[in-house]
Amino acid sequence: MKLAALLFVPIAAFAQEKAEMVGKVGTRSALLILHSAERADGSRQVAGEYIILATLARRYIEGERSPELGVTVLKEGSAPILFGRPASAELRGTWRDGIFRGTRFGPGGQRREDFEFSQEFPALDNYSATVRCEVKDGRHKSRLALSVEKGALKSLEWRSLDPDGQACTVTASEQQPMRGGLRFIAGACGVTLRDVGPFMALRADHCAAQCDMGTLFIDRRGHCELLP
Repeated sequence: MKLAALLFVPIAAFAQEKAEMVGKVGTRSALLILHSAERADGSRQVAGEYIILATLARRYIEGERSPELGVTVLKEGSAPILFGRPASAELRGTWRDGIFRGTRFGPGGQRREDFEFSQEFPALDNYSATVRCEVKDGRHKSRLALSVEKGALKSLEWRSLDPDGQACTVTASEQQPMRGGLRFIAGACGVTLRDVGPFMALRADHCAAQCDMGTLFIDRRGHCELLP
């Protein structure tokens, strides 16, 4: 998932913390990815996105979180660059102890719906699946061959072609313990598999030297959808 446009200089200048959460906005299941950096006064600058899983629609967010109480206000927009643009909505709530909950408001301050996200993902200790799929989104293509038996990796080969024509392959044969998901290792690259409700979400990190893998959403029948 491309968050680079969201991470303005004030965030990039400090050590970042990343949080992934699963939950709902109103009645809609969603996946939330946040990056934050601490300021001198103890507050945190926050940027990220959430994905409505039924449609894979993205909503980009940025704002701040207060120290101690964790009061968090995030401006929302449909484009990655939010600076200088009017917000399409605003998320107001508290983020602490791994829970982010509150209310989403419209641009005029009208209450729209409540939301709640948690950093606790379902365990995958007994997860078993064999997935083979090929999918494309525009000029971004992805091919996956994955086999997991009772939470243990048997094989993983993930090939990607990004819009710049750069191709790469991640092949994993090692696994690290992970709470609320499975984590596979391919050199410096890590691949995580998590249950996000209607899908299993497969994401790679620290793979920038190879190429942008995007995110694969795998449904219960083994079909894949790609979100670059």
